[in-house]
Amino acid sequence: MSAQPTVDWAAAGRWAGRVTPAGPTPSAAEAKAYVQSLRRAARRARALALEASGLATALGRPGAVTEPAAVLVVDRAGWSRVAAGSFQGMVEGRPLPGTTGQAGTVLALLATRVLGQFDPYGPGPAGGRLVVVAPNVLHAERTMRVVGRDFRLWVCAHEQTHALQFAAAPWLADHLRAEVDRLLQAVTSTPAGEELAAVAAGLRRVVRPGATWSVLDALPAGQREVVERVTAVMSLLEGHADVTMDAVRGIPTAPALRTRMERRRRSTAPIDVLLRRLLGLDVKLAQYRDGAGFVRAVREQGGPDALDAVWDSPDALPRPGEIADAGAWLRRVHG
Repeated sequence: MSAQPTVDWAAAGRWAGRVTPAGPTPSAAEAKAYVQSLRRAARRARALALEASGLATALGRPGAVTEPAAVLVVDRAGWSRVAAGSFQGMVEGRPLPGTTGQAGTVLALLATRVLGQFDPYGPGPAGGRLVVVAPNVLHAERTMRVVGRDFRLWVCAHEQTHALQFAAAPWLADHLRAEVDRLLQAVTSTPAGEELAAVAAGLRRVVRPGATWSVLDALPAGQREVVERVTAVMSLLEGHADVTMDAVRGIPTAPALRTRMERRRRSTAPIDVLLRRLLGLDVKLAQYRDGAGFVRAVREQGGPDALDAVWDSPDALPRPGEIADAGAWLRRVHG
């Protein structure tokens, strides 16, 4: 079998940065003021997220990271480079099958959509990096017609919750990296022809009305098992962050923000639908919904502190079937 091409992440990030449209272009003075407002929102959001997340107990345990995440406000090109570096850090130098052009294309598409992220794999302090994409937040504010000050704080509360999750569970980044490593080992051992045939079959279905297929459906069983485990963990993290951002105090328009964000996520514009399917973003949207349901159900059935155990070790993380069955997780973890 001939050697598979691999991704040069640095080159992919640079290429994506060059081809991605800049987005809203306020004046230099307006842009500077907006960036400063995002930094203020990110700093304020940490204390608010700590109060609303229920993570105070876990963060008080030995080994938890006490250093706040560094805040990085970037444009779309900057996010492409940061994201590329984060992917490289996650795979720890293991060659990723694919081409640099394919990776750059995905980064360029995502660079117009991502509002923010927490990066536990990039360079910097032990607390990681909280990255906010200024033009995307500004574009969302304008198109959703929301109160900008509230929206910025709300978005930053979501990302600060992720920073606190990784701080409370310092083993989590390595756990996810190990799962990705298992997936890459499985991918590199699968003949390329089988992968291409499965993807081609899926692409023939993706444009059909009512189709729910994404590229994840093309994975063989062994790879799918790893993806399902990672999806369960990501559902927990995203759902917990969504529940937290809605519970943060001091955001008067939070209910309206939630309504409009859900409308934005469910956009039926053809290009949005196609991109969600091709990039697997429908899976991401399900993570928000299913994970939030899991978090709420655990607290309702087990009490307000029942979720604390999930940050103890990888064994306490929800398994794929437990995201939809909080009772099963409570019985396994709490007895």
